[in-house]
Amino acid sequence: MTSGPVILEMRAITKLFPGVRALDEVSMTVAAGEIHAICGENGAGKSTLMKVLSGVYPHGTYEGQIIYQGEEVRFKDINASEHAGIVIIHQELALIPELSITENIFLGNEVRGRFGIDWDEARRRAVELLARVGLRESPDEIIKNIGVGKQQLVEIAKALSKDVKLLILDEPTAALNEDDSQHLLDLLRGLRSKGMTCIMISHKLNEIEAIADSITIIRDGKSVETLDVAGGGINEDRIIRGMVGRSLESRFPDHTPKIGEKFFEVHDWTVEHPLVPGRLVCKNSDFFVRRGEIVGFAGIMGAGRTELARSIFGRSYGRFLRGTVKINGEEVNLHTVQQAIDHKIAYVPEDRKALGLNLLDSIEETIIASGLNKITRYGVIDPDAGHAAAESYRTSLNIRTPSVAQGVAKLSGGNQQKVLLGKWMFPDPDLLILDEPTRGIDVGAKYEIYGLIQRLANEGKGVIVISSELPELLGLADRIYTIFEGAITGVVEKEDATQENLMRLMTGSSSAQAS
Repeated sequence: MTSGPVILEMRAITKLFPGVRALDEVSMTVAAGEIHAICGENGAGKSTLMKVLSGVYPHGTYEGQIIYQGEEVRFKDINASEHAGIVIIHQELALIPELSITENIFLGNEVRGRFGIDWDEARRRAVELLARVGLRESPDEIIKNIGVGKQQLVEIAKALSKDVKLLILDEPTAALNEDDSQHLLDLLRGLRSKGMTCIMISHKLNEIEAIADSITIIRDGKSVETLDVAGGGINEDRIIRGMVGRSLESRFPDHTPKIGEKFFEVHDWTVEHPLVPGRLVCKNSDFFVRRGEIVGFAGIMGAGRTELARSIFGRSYGRFLRGTVKINGEEVNLHTVQQAIDHKIAYVPEDRKALGLNLLDSIEETIIASGLNKITRYGVIDPDAGHAAAESYRTSLNIRTPSVAQGVAKLSGGNQQKVLLGKWMFPDPDLLILDEPTRGIDVGAKYEIYGLIQRLANEGKGVIVISSELPELLGLADRIYTIFEGAITGVVEKEDATQENLMRLMTGSSSAQAS
């Protein structure tokens, strides 16, 4: 562990919500100038602990002490913690898409001049801050015009503008591709070399192992141990054992495929970008799915995997140009999402909060939303049937909540993902398209979702899994299609698939034909 002085102690932090003890006497110590990781399963209390530290949950709403730079602090709000040099960057970025980089960096922390905001000075400082995080964008660039990886760096530049001493990052690489993730980790190493202290929450254990000096593990709302990564001897398996309380012999449940006949086919699928005429996001795509088969789709960020899935699911993305879909050998029209649902197709989107969930709804309302016809009698919803259905999925999917009446906004990311899966399992589809189904969730919850996917395949359903994690596709899929620049470049059977040959296909350097 870093031998520097202690910058932060959290002592016996306890936080209660109605019916839930989210934190139970959690303690942790962070040394100055280190990268300190917090690991734990979804719902363990990691984000709650950081919200206590940063004043999102103010003093008086929790029990315990926070000792920062040798003194007890009692933050009444997030402004108070930022004034002390503690800045948190949440998993859902808090940037305003329509404003410029400069405006976002100094929003709420404006550079004042004699006659209001000094925009010339603000832009000059923004250029300096962007250089510190490795961005060359114009300070006048609108946020919505840059990728999510660069937006994450703008968030860090915003934190640096506040004279940050302790930077908290909640799942900073969850939505980033490998290159952007590596750039961000290199930036954190650089900040550490200049004496900054970072606390990082992440489910990407390979990144934690590579960058963290020490790790505090939280399980079921309790701090169970702190691991000295810098001292050596700590690997992913050791971290997992601490997180779940046992060793995971395999990251994937055992599975013997029961693959049947071909039932879903797509031919010559071609779709244009919704805003850029002439730019094709799907190019003459052909693929099929058999009953009981788990089919993977691999591609680098922006390759067109999500665009393909959404355009097939009721043409909910892009401008359709041509192509056919056949189910059981017969051509079908999927012009709307409702038509896709009527043909027993379900799509679990990549962005669960923006496209999958209504955060104002309860768990019960969410789960029954896609299958109201199943619990409707003579035009009236049967509330008892709806409640029973939601309860059955709460149990079978191991959704950690005291009641299905709880709002989905209050659930951890992994439990939100399970609710979303329940929502699309309820209509009993024949084909499930799962877009990044395990993004931002822990290894234990991943294992549960892998088992669920295999169970659905065993029931004779077809499952498409889109994932940015090649080890996930290699461990889960029976066949893997690769996509590059909107075109399917090949398909590889499970026994022939390796990260190397998939990456060649994903980067357009070789091709393989579907059998």
